[in-house]
Amino acid sequence: MDAKNSKIESVPSSLPTVLLFGRVNVGKSTLFNKLIGRQQAIVSKIGGTTRDSNAGVADWQGFRFRLIDSGGIIDAKFLQGKSKLKKMKFNKEEIDSLVQLQVKERIRQAGLILFLVDSREGLTGQDRQMSILLKRLVGKRAPILLVANKADTKIKRESLGEFYQLALGDPIPISAATGSGTGDLLDIICKKINLVKTPPEAELFNRVKVVILGRPNVGKSTLFNTIIGENKVIVSDQPHTTREPSDTDVRYKDNLLTFIDTAGIIKAKSKKLKDELINLGMQKSWAAIKRADVVLLVIDISDGVSHQDTKLAEEILEANSSIIVAANKWDKIKEKDTKQFTNCINSKLPFLTWAPIIFLSAKDKTKTAHLLDAIMLAAEARHRIIPEDQLAEFLLSAARHAAPLADAKARGIMKRRIPKPKLTKLEQSKTNPPEFILHLKSKLGLKDNYVKYLENRLRKEFNLTGMPIKIKIENS
Repeated sequence: MDAKNSKIESVPSSLPTVLLFGRVNVGKSTLFNKLIGRQQAIVSKIGGTTRDSNAGVADWQGFRFRLIDSGGIIDAKFLQGKSKLKKMKFNKEEIDSLVQLQVKERIRQAGLILFLVDSREGLTGQDRQMSILLKRLVGKRAPILLVANKADTKIKRESLGEFYQLALGDPIPISAATGSGTGDLLDIICKKINLVKTPPEAELFNRVKVVILGRPNVGKSTLFNTIIGENKVIVSDQPHTTREPSDTDVRYKDNLLTFIDTAGIIKAKSKKLKDELINLGMQKSWAAIKRADVVLLVIDISDGVSHQDTKLAEEILEANSSIIVAANKWDKIKEKDTKQFTNCINSKLPFLTWAPIIFLSAKDKTKTAHLLDAIMLAAEARHRIIPEDQLAEFLLSAARHAAPLADAKARGIMKRRIPKPKLTKLEQSKTNPPEFILHLKSKLGLKDNYVKYLENRLRKEFNLTGMPIKIKIENS
């Protein structure tokens, strides 16, 4: 493998990009969900709900484009130059400031901008100011469409005259909530950026989906940015900075991967779950696990393995995802004894001793390649098919090494009278992840610890890295 193919490379979308832009609470996230056809973005009446930009693909009668949902603009001065930001006492550690800075970057990348206004509230001073600054920032580089949202009645649709003051052409009346007018909007978008019909990319279906999961403030977003090689998501010391899963595609050693950053998981009984946005973010995180091939369980190694980490590991196992433990903040450990810390992790997660552990520092960008290699091994193992003859040989060897025991209790001399189960066949019944059927002759069944023994031997002999394995018992 040459050096070029060993590097992490971003996979830019070949589709044109359309950006949703506007002040807070004009309905950008509702429109985003409506246009991509699924509830991806969190929708709430709370101002500033969207932080990290959401991305999705809109498909309209075979015409496809990339849609970006940006955070709402709180102060139009954020669209101006650095000198204005200094006057505002711009704070790079303050989340709202970071959100606005990200929106400005998304504007530079967009091929078309949908400027949303609220037809119910009417034209505001902030709308006027934002339109002037937006036109200066964009120039002739990208077209801007004025979209009047919440125009869900005939009177509203016919009372948009004041928005002509923005000099952005005819306002397009829609209702993101009901879908009214969105078909006309999509027709205009397709014509404005000269879209051609494109089939879904075949390689999308072959990508390895990797979810980054963990408690708040263990460094998930920093790790996400380090892996993809850009500051895509907002990083802050404030807990629950990330609210919605953020997906990014990368290429590594000719393999395509989708990394998904998630909101921090807190205890089910935590009072913080009364916060609507934290609760919704948690639900999105759990949903992300269900579409994962591999889950990176990120722990703060400087803080040790918590009870919450244990619960998270159990939930990941329930979802049948492959698991890799990313022991982050290794830079904070003075005496870096990996053996000692591995034993410590295994003692707290005894049901997960087969999962690879990568000690890394997302902050210092160390061990990224090791992590990616472990991910690829785990992803490949999920689809491994083991030939019947190899499974037959494996079963004989396993039985010779440790004889199977019946699932029955007996003491003293009675132990000799209990017939040992006869293992007749082991066959693979499924992949992704692998599942097996063990055929045996026994009226008393087979001890659970013997099944665990077979699972561990399967992982070791057939390199089923980070893999949850299921063996179903059938009496023949």
